[in-house]
Amino acid sequence: MVNAFSCLFKKKITEPSPVSDNEIERIGKVIKREIDTRFGRSLAIRELDTGSDNAAEIECNNLSNAFYDVERFGSTFVASPRHADVLIVTGAVTHNMTLAAQKTYDAMPSPKFVVAVGDDACDGGIFNGTYAVLGGADKLFPVDIKIPGNPPTPTAILAGLLALMQKASKKS
Repeated sequence: MVNAFSCLFKKKITEPSPVSDNEIERIGKVIKREIDTRFGRSLAIRELDTGSDNAAEIECNNLSNAFYDVERFGSTFVASPRHADVLIVTGAVTHNMTLAAQKTYDAMPSPKFVVAVGDDACDGGIFNGTYAVLGGADKLFPVDIKIPGNPPTPTAILAGLLALMQKASKKS
């Protein structure tokens, strides 16, 4: 007879984190410092899916979970492009999303920054050249930073946001 409580004494079935808390803290503190220097307030991010498979969106959503918690570093996701400083684009830009994507970009106040997240947003990915896809985000608007990966990790996205802040500081 199997003991009903035997499962309580087995090895852990969870995997260790792919990145340490210290690494996230290190990147986050530098991002916070750059945001404070550049904006003097929080950084508002609008995520725009232009035709993806949701892999990059899941990783962007992970930035708001309890482990990464980017809001503690001064970054918030906003619902309206009118409140956004940064537009994160995920997915290859489909012809059907071209007008909506352009309107989203146009609604953002200046200065505005665009980050392409994932291979599809960077250059169209495996869908590049197909009948339904225009290409990467740079086919519609100027892209400041490209974060490759299929999908990129939340840590890579944080590092990309840091690179964006450093690039923005140099332009000023």
